[in-house]
Amino acid sequence: MVDVTAKCVTHRSAVAHAFVKMSPRVLAAVRKLENPKGDPLEVARIAGISAAKRTSEWIPLCHPLPLTHIDVHPTVCKNGVEIRTQVTAAAQTGVEMEALVAAAAAALTVYDMCKALDKSIEIVELYLVEKTGGKSGDFRRDDRLRKKKKD
Repeated sequence: MVDVTAKCVTHRSAVAHAFVKMSPRVLAAVRKLENPKGDPLEVARIAGISAAKRTSEWIPLCHPLPLTHIDVHPTVCKNGVEIRTQVTAAAQTGVEMEALVAAAAAALTVYDMCKALDKSIEIVELYLVEKTGGKSGDFRRDDRLRKKKKD
């Protein structure tokens, strides 16, 4: 575990993204709340919040952090469910892993809630969108570079 004793406490934030790709049939069931297990979006929101708070238990060398805000926002889109998370804290180290764990847990929960309808659902595009604060400064993902690499 990295020693952060000498680092200053600063305001930190991070935004992460995940996408749960699913068939039109499953997506229609999600929209109509016709899922045998209940509302996957609301359960995913709670799962993401809970996971962010326990990131140091998921990732072995992460510091436990006093998070001050967690937002998990699942949105039904054309081909699936987009998940965006935002985590903030006043801490000595960043909250990128907390945002990513929240997005991953929310995506896994959508899969779990919908797998009875279709087991071929995919979790794709888990990544850090941006982070602020800390010694390394701010970071913002440049999606133009990602699109060029796909071409």
